[in-house]
Amino acid sequence: MREAAFAKQNKDKWLRFENVLINNIQINPDELSALYIEITDHLSFAQTFYPNSNTLKYLNSLSVLAHHKIYKTKRESRSRFITFYTREFPLFFAQYQKQLAIAFLTFVLFSIIGAYSTATDKDFVNLILGDGYVNMTLSNIEKGDPMAVYKEMNEINMFLGITINNIKVALNAFVFGLFLSLGSLYILMQNAIMLGSFQYFFYEQGLLWESARTIWIHGTIEISVIIIGG
Repeated sequence: MREAAFAKQNKDKWLRFENVLINNIQINPDELSALYIEITDHLSFAQTFYPNSNTLKYLNSLSVLAHHKIYKTKRESRSRFITFYTREFPLFFAQYQKQLAIAFLTFVLFSIIGAYSTATDKDFVNLILGDGYVNMTLSNIEKGDPMAVYKEMNEINMFLGITINNIKVALNAFVFGLFLSLGSLYILMQNAIMLGSFQYFFYEQGLLWESARTIWIHGTIEISVIIIGG
């Protein structure tokens, strides 16, 4: 089709769309959507068959104007910050109760497996937590300060370390879900078994409450992040 014939055939639609955009005329949203889609289709057609033409320049400017009108930044209400936490955030979690429940129960199951494995195999905790950590903790217990490892770092460094680790684990749990959810399952399993093994290790030393009191200050957020990511 010649450029002149193409422009003549669609001129009325283009002028109507331009008039709606420039004069902010209220029309049916379905009609506006249909016009926008048609304009972008015409732009693609012109780019293919009429490169460097006036028709292409016109359609390009029209599509840019439409894009700005449709996707321009909208002013948010000042109360949005409050309603996000009081309404939007809770409703989002309510929408995915089933998925959250599955992730939580999966985590609990592997935590139990980790604890049971530690209870039945004395070498399991070394395999999961590493000989260095286990030996260091046993040494600290003998010295009467089992949580000494968590007192060595200053508050800022510990805060940054925990925050970065939480973000990393959550992203891994989420992104690895691309692999048919097997990646997310692996992250949940890995961290849950480690947690179960860790807590049972301290239980055997008669320090379950003391360890829980120290570890779960940040562990509550960390475990929640892993489950939500999963």
